[in-house]
Amino acid sequence: MGTTLNRDANAPAFDAALLAGLQHLKEHYQYRTRRVKEAAEGPEIEVEGRRYIDFSSNDYLGLSGDPRVVTAFRRGLGRYGAGAGASHLVSGHCQPHHALELELAAFTDRPRALLFSTGYLANLGIASALFRRNDTVIQDRANHASLVDAAIFARARLVRYPNRNIGTLERLLSKGRGGRTYVVTDAVFSMDGGLAPLVKIAALCARHEAVLVVDDAHGFGVLGADGAGALNQLGLGLGEAPILMATCGKALGVFGAFVAGSEPLIETLIQRARSYIYTTAIPPAMAEAVRESLALLRREGWRRTHLQTLIKHFRAGARRLGVKLGDSHTPIQPIVLGHSRTTLGVAALLRRNGYYVVAFRPPTVPKGTARLRITLTANHTPAHIDGLLAALTEIPCAVS
Repeated sequence: MGTTLNRDANAPAFDAALLAGLQHLKEHYQYRTRRVKEAAEGPEIEVEGRRYIDFSSNDYLGLSGDPRVVTAFRRGLGRYGAGAGASHLVSGHCQPHHALELELAAFTDRPRALLFSTGYLANLGIASALFRRNDTVIQDRANHASLVDAAIFARARLVRYPNRNIGTLERLLSKGRGGRTYVVTDAVFSMDGGLAPLVKIAALCARHEAVLVVDDAHGFGVLGADGAGALNQLGLGLGEAPILMATCGKALGVFGAFVAGSEPLIETLIQRARSYIYTTAIPPAMAEAVRESLALLRREGWRRTHLQTLIKHFRAGARRLGVKLGDSHTPIQPIVLGHSRTTLGVAALLRRNGYYVVAFRPPTVPKGTARLRITLTANHTPAHIDGLLAALTEIPCAVS
């Protein structure tokens, strides 16, 4: 990480300034690098010629490589081709898109759902369609970057409260402001795996006439009796949380995202969400793959049961061996090590031992909280987990 980027004496001043900025990132252990994944099979991946047990994937239910999902994708390719060809409002809205929206609406018990290309674009779409400059958007500080960017993009008044701090949220809601107030939160926080106190948040929103927006990207498919997500698990419906966003690229293992809500909400998004109106629709073949994945999610509850067993196994083993964990009972299991240099070093040692775990550093996480983020999937076995824990116990800074 300490290498110096090449500087060309004849480079334009603009490039020289960019190189200086990149070098600053390197010196502070914030420089991000891409590694080329060459193959994936179950819990194993091949990266740049070496095989690893992967503990970095969000494919929580192991559906991305399921032969039935792959077959649905191929079938869609044969019928619709590789792309949609246009945005939904031009000529890109195909039968698989429409069918998937109906199925997602039914699964989440909401009148309608609307497909977006990514969760990031869905959150931008919500903001561009609904937030106004005189509105107040109150967000948890641990929210995903797309939620923060969405509020900034809409030029709404953005106020943030400490992670899961209900007292501060209540004080912020008590302050009189012009315009509409929105409370926006992740359901499962992506960097620590913790659940937002959604029942309490929904009660505060009802009391103060605020609109609750929930990003359930990491809970959808994993939580709830049938996998419908965090709101389903907590018994919160359309009345308590009018706007639900979730993704199709994590537990469903494919690609895309959706917003589910009332008929007026979805129609408003179709008319005003810029990231929906001006974006090519996802390939219809991909929508067919998501449909198959959703059907498997609904039929094969053993995937969620197995995943919960693995989470308990990991946490029990970590406690027994003295591995320091955060307070998470979701597939996201962070190990906070503090310093970025230390965390990068531990991730490198784990790769050397055959385990692929990613180091997350500032600005993705707060300063001084660099961490390994271990993600468990239904593709793992107890033996995979025991091997990872054994590798961690060989690294002094990873254990108490």
